[in-house]
Amino acid sequence: MGGAGVSPPPEESTGIEKENPYAGMSQKECSERINKSLKHPTVKFLRENMEKAGCPFWVRLIRAANCKNQSLGGGYSSRNGISVCCNHMTYQDEIDQVLIHELILAYDDCRAKNMDWKNCAHHACSEIRANHLSGDCHYKRELLRGFMKIRGHEQECVKRRALKSVKNNPHCSEAAAKDAIESVWDICYNDTRPFDRAP
Repeated sequence: MGGAGVSPPPEESTGIEKENPYAGMSQKECSERINKSLKHPTVKFLRENMEKAGCPFWVRLIRAANCKNQSLGGGYSSRNGISVCCNHMTYQDEIDQVLIHELILAYDDCRAKNMDWKNCAHHACSEIRANHLSGDCHYKRELLRGFMKIRGHEQECVKRRALKSVKNNPHCSEAAAKDAIESVWDICYNDTRPFDRAP
């Protein structure tokens, strides 16, 4: 299963599901807000747990980026760290969410010594965890995206968002991404590390 250190391409990241016509902030403002996010309790918790897992966290691993040709909120790669797509950000909460999501991917990359982003099941597992544990699929966020279902919305959202990321992996077709998500679902959805339970 080797391939540790192989990073997902930039598309393997937090996707924007509903375009915000007012979105976009300067990289300077975005950088200031990233610094503010570093004080967010969940961001601090994830940083501390990365360090406990043996992965020192450097603030320079987070960069303010302009993702003009992609509808992404942010991304993570083993080599390049975390990027926040400033041109898609409007609110502090959006930046907090992107950092929490991407830090869960970074945490998984750190603790799984054989993490292989080319492996659809590995990638699917980390995306399931990131979407489940980050709050990306909270009921209020889903309503704002236009998804109105009340019962079972959280798991559907996690699957939908994980599929969106994994099928963008050049090593995973849509069918392979769906199969990977189904095959690892129970184990990965129920793996809440480093949290005691899903926040």
